[in-house]
Amino acid sequence: MILLDQIDRRLLAILQQDATVPIAELAERVGLSQTPCWKRVKRLQDSGVITARVALIDRDALDLPLTVFVAVKTGRHDEDWLATFAAGAKALPEVVEFYRMSGDVDYLLKVVVRDIAAYDRFYRRLIATAPLTDVSSSFAMEQIKFTTALPIATS
Repeated sequence: MILLDQIDRRLLAILQQDATVPIAELAERVGLSQTPCWKRVKRLQDSGVITARVALIDRDALDLPLTVFVAVKTGRHDEDWLATFAAGAKALPEVVEFYRMSGDVDYLLKVVVRDIAAYDRFYRRLIATAPLTDVSSSFAMEQIKFTTALPIATS
């Protein structure tokens, strides 16, 4: 864990919006010269604060318009079961997010698919990964907000 100063936070806020900003522009926007700016970005990468630089893709362009939130309950909570289920669920490419939860639901998956038929095929593969007590699916009707940007205090 590294301490982040205001310049680091401004760098992160900018890079979250557009990771392709050239180092010269990035340096200018945070008030540094290019070399110190590049060193800060490298330090943020090397320390694991910046975990990846990716392209965000429009799901509709890939014909993946349907988002499904899948709540999973299980009667088993041992390490072997979890390792089996986690490996199986992570291997399914339709699963874009996967969480262990507190409360009534044990696991929550965010799944993207083409349509209901594609979801049914996914569901059959999911339930084959490990014994499950209950699987409940909620289909998103509308995406109101989507961001990958974390709320970074920059001042």
